[in-house]
Amino acid sequence: MKLIFSRKGFDSSAGGVPSPIFPDGRMISLPIPDERSKVTYADISYNGASLGSLVAQLTRERIPAHSRVHIDPDLAQDSLQRLAGWRPIFGQTGPAQGHLRNNGVGPGDLFLFFGLFRRVENRDGIYTWVTNVRPCHVIWGWLQIAEVLPIESSKPPSGYEWAEYHPHFRQESESNNVMYVASRHLEIDNVDTDSLSGAGVFSYFSTSQQLTAPLAEKTTTWNLPAWFHPTGNRMPLTYHRNAQRWRRQGEGTELKTVSRGQEFILDCDEYPEAVGWAYDLLQKQQFGKTA
Repeated sequence: MKLIFSRKGFDSSAGGVPSPIFPDGRMISLPIPDERSKVTYADISYNGASLGSLVAQLTRERIPAHSRVHIDPDLAQDSLQRLAGWRPIFGQTGPAQGHLRNNGVGPGDLFLFFGLFRRVENRDGIYTWVTNVRPCHVIWGWLQIAEVLPIESSKPPSGYEWAEYHPHFRQESESNNVMYVASRHLEIDNVDTDSLSGAGVFSYFSTSQQLTAPLAEKTTTWNLPAWFHPTGNRMPLTYHRNAQRWRRQGEGTELKTVSRGQEFILDCDEYPEAVGWAYDLLQKQQFGKTA
């Protein structure tokens, strides 16, 4: 199995602001704008309300509520009205998809989606950013791959008509355009764990999901488990072969991650500890543990 740390959602360049962590600990990754999409922020439901209003507040109306949105990955069933047969999906294209393909990413591998988050507060009914609180990288969702489908036209293949809304069917002319379809249940070490979904989002923030080191000056400085350090001949996380990016730090490992790049891949055959770590992370989320 491979773990793919996949950078998705709002940040300083795409969207212009972080995604929010609310006062009660709830969190949501804000998908980036996309004028080619059929879906708007106002179409997306979150916590019983339209996501459009929240996006407009946090961007100070720079992104209006009815702006079109690149809802990808699309992991939460109740966020939109769905056609029968819907399953969580994620699209990728261009060099990023080439990187996934060249590293053999396919069925059974697990995406861990992360993005830039910051705490917000409600002032007189309007959400604003909490002052003196730095943004951080946080894991916010996951998808285990069941199928990899090439996108070659604006129409989904037979049996996948429910995916026609997805923005990657507006990008059919782009190279390496594919759709990753989620497994129905998480399967770890060939064990089908019926209690754990094959894809989903973290409803609440937990320190176990935070990648950025707590006292780091830069968001891109991560605090990872000690086993993450690429000792011996083990292949490090892709895009991070430079040994100067890695440092032992107390009982963990510090990694200075690259500023750009979407897909960072870890081979669990070389890092078997990663399997249990990922399973524990998802199990805590689905059973409401936030330690």
